[in-house]
Amino acid sequence: MFTGLVSAIGTVVSVAGEGDLRRIAIRASYDPASIALGASIACAGPCLTAVSVEPDAEGCVFAVDAAAETLARTTVGSWTAGTRINLERSLKIGDELGGHLVTGHVDGLAEIVARESVTAGAWGPSERFTLRAPAALAKFIAEKGSVCLDGTSLTVNAVAGDQFSVLLIPHTLQVTTWGERRSGDRLNLEVDLIARYAARLTEARA
Repeated sequence: MFTGLVSAIGTVVSVAGEGDLRRIAIRASYDPASIALGASIACAGPCLTAVSVEPDAEGCVFAVDAAAETLARTTVGSWTAGTRINLERSLKIGDELGGHLVTGHVDGLAEIVARESVTAGAWGPSERFTLRAPAALAKFIAEKGSVCLDGTSLTVNAVAGDQFSVLLIPHTLQVTTWGERRSGDRLNLEVDLIARYAARLTEARA
């Protein structure tokens, strides 16, 4: 489990393999001694398993394997050396739950439709992003509800059909990859866990 609060930005070092299985090496600022083999790390949303860890001048380089389901449902298949990704370590009992409960199981891809500056304060502008969700997932997204986009827990500001908007404050733009996002970019989308189960229970009763 995760919270959607990004703790580091990693950089893809290499991608090996093709087809239904790829091994991806990622450089991060994490202490290598703190990552056990088999640990779960949310990498731009998807929960991936650390299969190797090596010390590095900047912290560590850890490798993860991405299989067919992950490659089909997420942006992982498009990653190349140099791709920057939001990272989050798995939640520990007793940790502060500052975002919302995130599983790391991506439901599909959302596309950025528009980006606009809405305020400009002493710390820089806030940005509103309008995104389009896949039709099958749009019903799970509600105004003032939560979504996880590229591993970031965000509050939905407005919903209109299959489109919804989120507001990013300057701090979030600086400490995540959101500052680099533009119209046309696709992001890993995980809908709110509670909304998903509530909808499933409603369907079962019907």
